[in-house]
Amino acid sequence: MFIIKHKKIFISISIALVVLSFISLFVFGLNFGIDFKGGALTEVVYTTERPAQATIEKSLEVLNLGSILLQPTGDLGYIVKTRDLSDREHALLLTTLSGDNKDALTEMSFTSVGPTVGAELARKAILAIILVSLAIILFIAFAFRKVSKPVSSWKYGIIAIVTLLHDVAIPVGLFVILSHYFGAEVDTLFVVAVLTILGLSVSDTIVIFDRIRENLRNQANVSKIDFGEIVGKSLEQSFVRSISTSMTVILVLLALFFFGPVSTRYFALMLTAGMFFGTYSSIFLASPLLVLVQEHQKKPARNG
Repeated sequence: MFIIKHKKIFISISIALVVLSFISLFVFGLNFGIDFKGGALTEVVYTTERPAQATIEKSLEVLNLGSILLQPTGDLGYIVKTRDLSDREHALLLTTLSGDNKDALTEMSFTSVGPTVGAELARKAILAIILVSLAIILFIAFAFRKVSKPVSSWKYGIIAIVTLLHDVAIPVGLFVILSHYFGAEVDTLFVVAVLTILGLSVSDTIVIFDRIRENLRNQANVSKIDFGEIVGKSLEQSFVRSISTSMTVILVLLALFFFGPVSTRYFALMLTAGMFFGTYSSIFLASPLLVLVQEHQKKPARNG
């Protein structure tokens, strides 16, 4: 199959994208939201006409509330993200936003998260990601425990972990760019997106690996088979299914991105990227890596 024949090209593309993602992460870093570092989030909606964002930002500068992030929401609303506010500062913020007319806006919500709560959320988020990753590794080790030739079962698990790293690293790198240039913040939805990508990605990879396993079982003499040919055949059998399933989910996520609320826009975009690169890795990375590992195993025997 074309993919197996040019496997080194596709593997190189994945390596380049992952390296670029890590470079962007180290250069720009992640912009943590109030869920993790603490702060206040105020959402207001104007009754008639929403003032220009530049006008509001200029009026907020005199409040000395530190860094303030102002984001439009809907047709008439704003979301204001600040450090943690006292009752007096909160009232002053609303007065400034409303201007001369106190009835000009309605406060839809006010959320305050202390730094201690934010640190606890960060610890739980990291723990959740680690536990999910371990559960995935254990599942793959159990599911492929009877596979031994020509590639051992534990190597399937290692390759699945590599593809998981690929599938998470690239969307995170994309999020870093959005964070740096458009103010996207790491919040609880970001963690949900990472966990969802882990599950969706490994699911597609396991489907293709399972097809390879079934095709290997159907071979009378495993030692004499062309493993690359078996993997290529398995990809041909799974290719349409993987693309169709992923495209269905991606179309829904794009609809959420373009027509959904502002609060879930980056979440939908990150999931879209995760689905796209998860499908790419299952077809163009995981399976070629299996063949590359098998070819590497054969070299010592040939040299001997």
